[in-house]
Amino acid sequence: MKSWTEKLNSGGPHEVKAAPISIAGMKAGEIMLVPTARQVDDFIRTLPEGKHMDVKTLRKSMAVQHGAQVTCPITTGFHLRTVAEAAYEAYRQTGNVNAITPFWRVLDARTPTLSKLSFGTAFVVEQRAREGLKE
Repeated sequence: MKSWTEKLNSGGPHEVKAAPISIAGMKAGEIMLVPTARQVDDFIRTLPEGKHMDVKTLRKSMAVQHGAQVTCPITTGFHLRTVAEAAYEAYRQTGNVNAITPFWRVLDARTPTLSKLSFGTAFVVEQRAREGLKE
C-alpha cells in the first residue's frame, strides 16, 4: 500500500477540459482544471501564515492560474485529503510543523475533508489557533 507521500507524488499531468456534469457550483461545459495532488500542495504552500482560504476560493484561484473557469470539486477534495495526510506523515517523521504544507489554512471545521483525516481534528484546530485563524 502506498504512503500518503507516495500518493502525493504520483499520478499523471493535470488536465484542462470541458466539465462533464454540473456539480458544486460548476456547470457542465465550463472549462475545468483537473489538478494533480502536487499542484494542490504547491498552491497551499503559497498561502501566507495567518491567512485562510476556503476550498471554493482555492478552486477558483487554481482554475485562473491554469486558464480554466473552474477546478474539479471532486478531484480537489480527494487531493486535499492526500495533501493533509502526507503533510502529517512528514510532521510525524520530523516534528517540524514549519516544514510541512500548511493545509490547516484551507481545511477548517466546515470542510468535509476534515472529518476523514486519519489523525483526527485536534492537530488542525491547534495549528489554526496558533496562527490566529478562526474556525
